[in-house]
Amino acid sequence: MSTIAIEGMEFFAYHGCFKEERVIGTKFSIDLFLKVHTNEAEKSDKLEDTVNYQAVYQLVKEEMESKSNLLEHVGRRILESIREAFPQIDSAKIKIRKLNPPLGGKMDFVSLELDY
Repeated sequence: MSTIAIEGMEFFAYHGCFKEERVIGTKFSIDLFLKVHTNEAEKSDKLEDTVNYQAVYQLVKEEMESKSNLLEHVGRRILESIREAFPQIDSAKIKIRKLNPPLGGKMDFVSLELDY
């Protein structure tokens, strides 16, 4: 079993409960950790024998373009899309960071971790 990590994906999106967040938008950072058997790819050196990182990134990008109120909702949509598109993945973990959230004070980010 291997872990494929795609870390530091950055997106500008319009997620949030406040009207301003859904109009102005903000930056998000996503880390994704995928548990998958890579034995075949280790031997064959063929992309079709593993998970295509670019295809995963495109899926995450598409989900980030669809507005949600909560990070929980965004994260679950991403994980469900990954599960459907890549059944060979045994489990996945996502960490979503909302950078500079409008919470009334200075902070780097708020984050959420989900898995399946």
